[in-house]
Amino acid sequence: MRKGGNGGAGQGGERGKQRQGKKKGRISKRGLGYGAVMAPERCISCTTFNILAPIYKRLDKEDQSCRESQYKGYWLSRNQNIIDRLLGEMSAIICLQEVWLGNDELVDMYERRLGDAGYISLKLARTNNRGDGLLTAVHRDYFRVLNYRDLLFNDFGDRVAQLLHVESVVPSCQSRNSGIQQQILIVNTHLLFPHDSSLCIVRLQQVYKILQCIESYQKEHNLSPMPIILCGDWNGSKRGHVYKFLRSQGFVSSYDTAHHYTDSDADAHKWVSHRNHRGNICGVDFIWLLNPNKYRKPLRASWNEAVFGIIKYLLVAASLSKDNAFAFLKADSPGDYITFSGFCQALCQLGLTGHPHGLSPQDIQDLWIQADIDGNGAVDYEEFLQGVWNPKWSEQAEENSERGAEVGSKAGAERQQAYGFDVKNAVLFPPEVEKGMWPEDYSLSDHAPLTVVFSPVRMPCSETVC
Repeated sequence: MRKGGNGGAGQGGERGKQRQGKKKGRISKRGLGYGAVMAPERCISCTTFNILAPIYKRLDKEDQSCRESQYKGYWLSRNQNIIDRLLGEMSAIICLQEVWLGNDELVDMYERRLGDAGYISLKLARTNNRGDGLLTAVHRDYFRVLNYRDLLFNDFGDRVAQLLHVESVVPSCQSRNSGIQQQILIVNTHLLFPHDSSLCIVRLQQVYKILQCIESYQKEHNLSPMPIILCGDWNGSKRGHVYKFLRSQGFVSSYDTAHHYTDSDADAHKWVSHRNHRGNICGVDFIWLLNPNKYRKPLRASWNEAVFGIIKYLLVAASLSKDNAFAFLKADSPGDYITFSGFCQALCQLGLTGHPHGLSPQDIQDLWIQADIDGNGAVDYEEFLQGVWNPKWSEQAEENSERGAEVGSKAGAERQQAYGFDVKNAVLFPPEVEKGMWPEDYSLSDHAPLTVVFSPVRMPCSETVC
């Protein structure tokens, strides 16, 4: 994977310094609860930022081999500016991607400066010595780390994730009477770049593994319901399959929530956070929030529906109408229905199987079981329409989430109480990206840092998680 630089060798110039120093769009010191935010509740803030590893940053469009890592003065100055900005925000949680972990001097600089500012840092390199990785830092004034896990996907792309289980140092106003410190699960990750459509499955599998890991961790430690925050570079937009998959599991995009944006295509390009190596601008950096009162359908069911969404996308991309798509999946079946063998053949033709990072035999079997609604060993036209062509899984998740909240409000004090978050504010920097534009004089990275402010709230948890 890699993304090209967005400027020439003068990235450390005066214009770049001016851009880094602008205060507009900054949630200054609000992450640590200073100023008006302290009353009546102690808010926390979280920042996610792909800082563009110097080994990937191109300095010359004509010479792709010319990288910032070859010029210490350039990468040192840029990363010092990045740390300055992070320390200016002083978020309680910082999640960084593309940290050049292969360079000890750069790593030491981050750990030393963040440590001096009160942060505990945890880092994780990508597998197979790729050179970069993740760094997650939490501020000691806000959290203590109860547990930590590395998640190695061991798949195409050498991707990884970090899982932190943290507890608030000081009880929130909402929990002070009970003396219970609020606990949170935090994930930091960087998904594979979708170089072609076959890799959509890999990215979906990566998210599935993250959610599986979270579920397993919660069960293993018999945890009470708590909010889950997923941060990172998801390398996919609001129109993508990963976005829809997470929404079906009850997660909300904090930035979109703060700005009252919907999941509709009309709001899909209201903001951007990345200019990729192809020169395209898109919104790929998210801080996802799942509160304990959110309904969650079975994880495997959501994943199957997401895969069906990819299948439909590929069929539509091949200019097939729904009738022709049904015929394609039906293959050589003698009747007016899809057989399992025809289904397998079609998946192979779509490029979803037959290679190391494609669907496994168990994946295919699970998909077939969900598609064959009546369990008679064949998928007829109506089942095809319901399961593949017109799935309403995202909408169903919203309806179920509302139903869970309604149940919780009726049960009131009889129900178990949990502590979650309200999204109070969210800001992308530089401010132009919030309007869907990418400024040419921005030189911190090819990504925009996203900072979200959360306020703790008490809430009844959903029956599915209590």
